[in-house]
Amino acid sequence: MRRTLRRGEQTVKACALRRLASYFRPKYPLDAGRTFRKHVGSTCAPASKPHFDVRRLRKRPATSDRRLLVSSNRNAADTSRTTTEVERLEVTGVHDGHPHDGQLTATATVPADDAAPSDSPAPDTLPGWQDSRLPVARRVEDLLARLTLEEKAAQLYGVWVGGDSTGEDLAPHQHEMTSEAPDWRALISNGLGQVTRAFGTAPVDPALGARALARMQEEIVAANRFGIPAIAHEECLTGIMTWKATVYPTPLAWGATFNPELVERMAGQIGSAMRALGVHQGLAPVLDVIRDLRWGRCEESIGEDPYLVATIATAYVRGLESTGVVATLKHLVGYSASRAGRNHGPVSAGHRELADVLLPPFEMALRDGGARSVMHAYNEIDGIPPAADPELLTRLLRDEWDFTGTVVSDYFGISFLQRLHNVAGDLSEAAALALTAGVDVELPSAHCYGDLLIDAVRAGAVPESLVDRAVTRILRQKCELGLLDPDWSPLPAALAGTAERSNGDIPGVVEGSVDLDPPANRALARTIAEESVVLLANSGALPLRPESRIAMVGPLADDVAGMLGCYTFPSHVGSQHPELPEGVEIPTLLAALRAELPETPIKYAPGSTVDGSAELDADAISAAAAVAAEADVCVAVLGDRAGLFGRGTSGEGCDSDDLRLPGAQAELLAALLETGTPVVLVLLAGRPYALGDSIDRLAAVVQAFFPGEEGGPAVARVLSGSVNPSGRLPVSVPRTPGGQPNSYLNPKLGQKTDVSSVDPTPLFPFGHGLSYTAFSWPEVRVEGAAPVADRPVEMPTDGSVTVSVSVRNDGDRAGTELVQLYLHDPVAQVNRPVVRLIGYARVPLEPGQTRQVDFRVHADLSSFTGRRGHRVVEPGDLELRLSASSDDHRHTVPVKLTGPERRVDHRRQLVAEVTLH
Repeated sequence: MRRTLRRGEQTVKACALRRLASYFRPKYPLDAGRTFRKHVGSTCAPASKPHFDVRRLRKRPATSDRRLLVSSNRNAADTSRTTTEVERLEVTGVHDGHPHDGQLTATATVPADDAAPSDSPAPDTLPGWQDSRLPVARRVEDLLARLTLEEKAAQLYGVWVGGDSTGEDLAPHQHEMTSEAPDWRALISNGLGQVTRAFGTAPVDPALGARALARMQEEIVAANRFGIPAIAHEECLTGIMTWKATVYPTPLAWGATFNPELVERMAGQIGSAMRALGVHQGLAPVLDVIRDLRWGRCEESIGEDPYLVATIATAYVRGLESTGVVATLKHLVGYSASRAGRNHGPVSAGHRELADVLLPPFEMALRDGGARSVMHAYNEIDGIPPAADPELLTRLLRDEWDFTGTVVSDYFGISFLQRLHNVAGDLSEAAALALTAGVDVELPSAHCYGDLLIDAVRAGAVPESLVDRAVTRILRQKCELGLLDPDWSPLPAALAGTAERSNGDIPGVVEGSVDLDPPANRALARTIAEESVVLLANSGALPLRPESRIAMVGPLADDVAGMLGCYTFPSHVGSQHPELPEGVEIPTLLAALRAELPETPIKYAPGSTVDGSAELDADAISAAAAVAAEADVCVAVLGDRAGLFGRGTSGEGCDSDDLRLPGAQAELLAALLETGTPVVLVLLAGRPYALGDSIDRLAAVVQAFFPGEEGGPAVARVLSGSVNPSGRLPVSVPRTPGGQPNSYLNPKLGQKTDVSSVDPTPLFPFGHGLSYTAFSWPEVRVEGAAPVADRPVEMPTDGSVTVSVSVRNDGDRAGTELVQLYLHDPVAQVNRPVVRLIGYARVPLEPGQTRQVDFRVHADLSSFTGRRGHRVVEPGDLELRLSASSDDHRHTVPVKLTGPERRVDHRRQLVAEVTLH
């Protein structure tokens, strides 16, 4: 059925105001009871129900000549349908007093020539839950009242078709939990909440996978009384988890870029691909702040600083949500702080570490990013698993932070309350604990929320009101996604150009007809990879000289494994199918450097395997050393191979008991250094490694964190000098293989002292990174004037101050400096980190150019959790340190906070405003 805009003005709901908060709230703050009307210019609209491309609306100014894409089926990627010109579009928001609620409507004027008859059923003939003129809450309430208990319960879980098949686990304890294939027809007879990983479970061509998912949706709709489709979810950390899709750099590489805008663009491309295939929810990003480098999932995290993690993750959320895909924040909370860095290990973090380090990224991504889903963590905190913690999932998340979306379980997480945590006697009790705590959806399949929950409700052990609470949130999300609209279609945008259906089939869909790795994606993947490469040390060996004889040695020199993180399709799924090509072009570093320096002779020897023993690799090490001895320079390419549950040296379940290079790679490096040939070390890894005494003998060190499909060319261009490195460390590089957990966010007694023989000072600090050019920071100003020595700048505890610094490129190459702003609180009511990041700015500069960076710093950025457990802004002395890394401070601005102590909450200022002149 098709709905067409008629002649004259028609008002259509676009989405909840919360979805567009990142665009509207800064420009049009809403007070209770206030209504605004905003003209956003000419547009085009399809001949079906509109959905607004939020990304374009937010990022472009409202000008009369702007064309705003409005597309059908809530799918911003679908531009294939008929469009009509709209002369005028006005956006109207009505706020009801709740900071994240309200409706956004658009009034469109359609020229008479473009008006067309509608073949949609008259709105009065539709049930209330399908009537798009009604508020979402009314529609959901109407549908909920019609559902039986069995139909409600069916909305609370997913089904993982193929998740029980033979092969190695893709999720913890997968095959122990799914010993038999599910009865698909029986499972969908009352409807279904989610379809689990239709693309990321086994290799499938994207076009054929989209067709299969469309058929599944048709079957789900036909099987239940009300024709409610399922939400399809997929992993999407480094691109949608499917064969032949772009493989972007891993999140630790995002952190190294210090570039939220790039990450937002990447997430927008990922989201567009997902919607094109019919996927509604993405299980990303990961917001776990790294606390222990031995943890295998460091590569999936953004860094060790909560401000960096928060700003980069929020950018990812904005990009994904702008396409209509639901972003899922992982993993709430404490997962990265497990004891000894062991996956799923218990966590002993105190209230202050949780509030000031581990929780702020989630807070920002929800409030400023608009994420609509959260996934609980596997761990337990002080004996309580997050999946069974109502203080976390209800009081904090919903009552304090005003979150209205869904909470989904990590795979089998509810079952683990009984199986691993031993806080439930059986699975029925586990279901009751999770539902009471606030877990709305059980993933990947029904183990607790199915028949066991129904029986518990009928027995009076679980109130049906808790089921209603969760189902209401799920149906609200389905309504926002357009799944409850009468004109919803299971046919995704990627298949829109195929022939019409015939007898339930979708002819015209052929393998290879959907391109998920177009040139634009690859170009962006290369840019992110290039900006993420960190030059840690350089004694003049880099850039490489084209006339040099180069030896390239190492197990990752000619292996694409060095480019791929754990949650990329080739590592996650493709590794179980060695006969299968990667699906996208992934040049190795050896191939990329030979292409970059075509006239330079480059000899290669692997030297060792990634994780083999020195005894087994002895001959290969000797052969590699012989190749290096004959060269002018040796490029050693060492690091990790990502995998799952012990099938790699980095990744989920691939934790380390020390931080020496895996296998015999340290022995290989030592042999190369003994040759006397200058050695340039390139680390392709998922975590930093302790290099020991070898650091003093290396000619240069380059760090790249699993840089994705374009990582080979990106690193090669840095080595050749075609790209001036601009990445900075998102984590500290340890000096020794012990000394974990550790972080630059240490208080004074966490740093080097005279009362301990252990020196935790890192080899390279957080924020460190070199360039092929030189920068100077000649001037700092406060509120436009030079600071006066020994006279602190006064700032009220509810005020702000602008600090400016000029940066000059003193070299003969264009380059990018990263200005980092740290806060030092010398005296506070509780022990504070010596410094912590509160702002940063990338400053691209041509040779000889000078630019100014302004940081508008609000007193809220100095807040912390005080002795009484509340977040406060405390009066007293502070220092704002403009720095090139966490221990390289170029300018210090003393500040005196004046006035009373203020108690602040989640509505406080979270970021420093940055202006680059």
